[in-house]
Amino acid sequence: MPDGTSGKMTDREPRRAAPARPSDAASLIVLRGPNDRLEVLLGQRRKDARFAPGVYVFPGGRVDRTDGAHAKRYPVRPDVVQKIGRHCPPRRANALAWAAIRETWEEAGLLVGESGDIENSDLSPIHAAYAEAGLTPSVHKLDYIARAITPTKSPIRFNTRFFLTGGNETFGDLHVSSELEDIGWRSVSETLNELKIMSVTAFALQEAITYWRESPAPDPNRLVPRFTHQAEPRRILLE
Repeated sequence: MPDGTSGKMTDREPRRAAPARPSDAASLIVLRGPNDRLEVLLGQRRKDARFAPGVYVFPGGRVDRTDGAHAKRYPVRPDVVQKIGRHCPPRRANALAWAAIRETWEEAGLLVGESGDIENSDLSPIHAAYAEAGLTPSVHKLDYIARAITPTKSPIRFNTRFFLTGGNETFGDLHVSSELEDIGWRSVSETLNELKIMSVTAFALQEAITYWRESPAPDPNRLVPRFTHQAEPRRILLE
């Protein structure tokens, strides 16, 4: 070292706190309309939110303790399990998908489902909502399209998986919540060029648009992009 000391930390050097461990989280991107007039479901985070106040985001949030148990009866497709299983236990895939569906209902008022009878309608509030609507969750229609991890410098971090579904798979009336306000369908052009969104939201939306327009067949070997802040400029890795 230039000052003749060893490479060890001295008393004068501040200790760096260990980065916060990212929480598992899931977001659902809902698209609707023809390819040249696509709309996306977004809401604005409240101005007093601890994380990303005032920005427009997809519905989503942390995986709850109950998500894994509730998801057992409504599994995602095998190709989705395999793709998510590259970076976490495969059984976690169902919990992540259920979290995305649950958060979309809690934050925006929409149920992702199809006609049918849900079992154990008294198991949770969202189960009761499905029963009242005469629907059953259509988790098998979700595609897994992207992942992002909050930078290490942030005190609140998420390991977020982005899922995609179509607006024709959703039912219910939009409503504001304690998490999101100004919920609505917005053109992708307005979203990318006019709204206040984070770079990771723009990345995930662009991936969703490409996936939607290509409409690929389910493929367990398809590589999934991950948004990384580990280098500048920001990079997209495939995993």
